[in-house]
Amino acid sequence: MRVRCVGAIVHDAHGRLLVIQRGHPPGEGEWSLPGGRAEPGETDAAAVIRELAEETGLQVEPGPLVGSVDRTGPGGVTYDIRDYAATVTGGVLRAGDDARAARWVDAEELAALPTTTGLIETLTSWGALPTTD
Repeated sequence: MRVRCVGAIVHDAHGRLLVIQRGHPPGEGEWSLPGGRAEPGETDAAAVIRELAEETGLQVEPGPLVGSVDRTGPGGVTYDIRDYAATVTGGVLRAGDDARAARWVDAEELAALPTTTGLIETLTSWGALPTTD
């Protein structure tokens, strides 16, 4: 079974990347991009807006598709994850919904975190890693 999911690649004015610590399986306790399952009939853009608000407290404007990946989940599920660039338009950063924590990280901080499988390699291949001033 395929499950359509979205994620957001959000950088702040300093080039840091927005990440969340997952509060539930799969990947509980690991750091990843904010996002989640799209609801039936929901557009990817609407799902990005909803998921970011739920997980981070931030309002975003979704941008172009940066890339997509398939990840195998429990019970033979395949997560079809579509990651979009997004820009913060409002809100206050806080962990919510199924996120245990939410924060901005630079490249060194990201490298030191326990991240979900393939995250660093995927962001590297897309040219989407955090940068520093």
